[in-house]
Amino acid sequence: MARGRPKKDISGQDTKRGNGNGNGNGNGQLGFEAELFKTADKLRGNMEPSDYKHVALGLIFLKYISDAFEAKRTILLAEDPDAAEDRDEYAADNVFWVPKDARWTHLQANARLPSIGKLIDDAMLAIEADNESLKGVLPKDYARPALNKVMLGELIDLISGIAMGEASDRTKDVLGRVYEYFLGQFAGAEGKRGGEFYTPRSVVGLLVEMLEPYKGRVYDPCCGSGGMFVQSEKFVLEHGGRIGDIAIYGQESNYTTWRLAKMNLAVRGIDADIRWNNEGSFHRDELKDLRADFVLANPPFNVSDWGGDRLREDVRWKHGAPPMGNANYAWLQHILHHLAPNGSAGVVLANGSMSSGQSGEGEIRRAMVEADMVDRMVALPGQLFYSTQIPACLWFLSRNKNPGGGWRDRRGEVLFIDARKRGHMVDRTRREFSVEDIGRIARAYHAWRGERDAGGYSDTPGFCKAATLDEIRGHGHVLTPGRYVGSENEETDDVSFVEKYAALVQTLQNQFSDGRRLEEAVTAQLGKIDVP
Repeated sequence: MARGRPKKDISGQDTKRGNGNGNGNGNGQLGFEAELFKTADKLRGNMEPSDYKHVALGLIFLKYISDAFEAKRTILLAEDPDAAEDRDEYAADNVFWVPKDARWTHLQANARLPSIGKLIDDAMLAIEADNESLKGVLPKDYARPALNKVMLGELIDLISGIAMGEASDRTKDVLGRVYEYFLGQFAGAEGKRGGEFYTPRSVVGLLVEMLEPYKGRVYDPCCGSGGMFVQSEKFVLEHGGRIGDIAIYGQESNYTTWRLAKMNLAVRGIDADIRWNNEGSFHRDELKDLRADFVLANPPFNVSDWGGDRLREDVRWKHGAPPMGNANYAWLQHILHHLAPNGSAGVVLANGSMSSGQSGEGEIRRAMVEADMVDRMVALPGQLFYSTQIPACLWFLSRNKNPGGGWRDRRGEVLFIDARKRGHMVDRTRREFSVEDIGRIARAYHAWRGERDAGGYSDTPGFCKAATLDEIRGHGHVLTPGRYVGSENEETDDVSFVEKYAALVQTLQNQFSDGRRLEEAVTAQLGKIDVP
């Protein structure tokens, strides 16, 4: 497709390209979301994307629950008019009760009134009052003077056309896709801040295709806006399962992000137990007794102020206490702690986690490898994430590498996949995996695992290698795929410059942090000296 000089939307992406998935336009076709977002972006004016995000997503959510309510009400009126006023009838189908003045038709009819902001706030309050699971979730600041009420009315008109005339199931699907697409675009617009609540769809897709969460308990200890769960449910449905085949659990420490997750899952009709507290999963583990069949997580990289000094003897640190200056190995061990006996996990982490040796990280990694907890490692290309340009990797952990069920015994082996050359640029700053990229990476793993109909596995120079524990010991328990897969066309460098640079930067940051703590301690002691 000729690119020319297309106009940029607030995400910085080329609006001509749609959403990068290559499907056609039209209501219900992928590409409709991009056109809708482009129009919504024009209405934003000078409003910051971080503020506008809650305005737009809140209204999309309100449209969804109102449409779902009206669809159920129509069915009940035809069957038994008295049942149409019975709230239990709606709850039985996981449909939220929407009071009369909170319904979309009422807001749409009054969209041009100067009081539309207050009407929306009142609608949100009324819905929360009648639905316990939505308490404290919905945005309620539409009446603030700084919010342009003409823009609000135009946005309501725009959203009113989404999935109009579609069957109820189709409406849910289209509104869910629109909500998810808008989340991604706002994440792109906010850059690093956006990466705190949104994991790129293609990365989530790869995790899901590798783990195949068909049935069981799915957990994310830092769930952001809930994208891991949406993709897991989608995977189940696309492979002939039922939406109730998996039970979803999560925790999020950012209250605003937790609200986004609750709305995102509700728009998809997904029932989930998502907990919030501002202390986070390390210091207040809301689901301490949960043992999950699958964990999917994209924790914040290289967090230095995670409060590790208060958790030195924690039961979760089976393989060694994580360094106080970096939470990467705290996340890995927290996730391992929450895995069921046959559970598997996929975790996104910074590349430095594969090779770092400072502050005891190398010893923890060695202990995890020797305990046979590491199943496979995937090196990712740079520019996949909104929050960072540094390359990242995927850790896949397994409690039992010999589970039976037709799979081969993988004990004593780790699969290494180097995907640094995969993916394509969707704009000047960000890369995505294609369906073919995800398929090739996932097929290599499924073949290595010995799944039926997955084909035979063989090492592929430059791409994948099944290494024994002895080989990994020979590399000092460093888990960088480039050390193992080799390359046909270029001299193999054990650790790339980008990886070395990232590790050096992290070491420097840790040293700065240590220096600040030392300075504070010395200053405190000096303050205690009684100078005559």
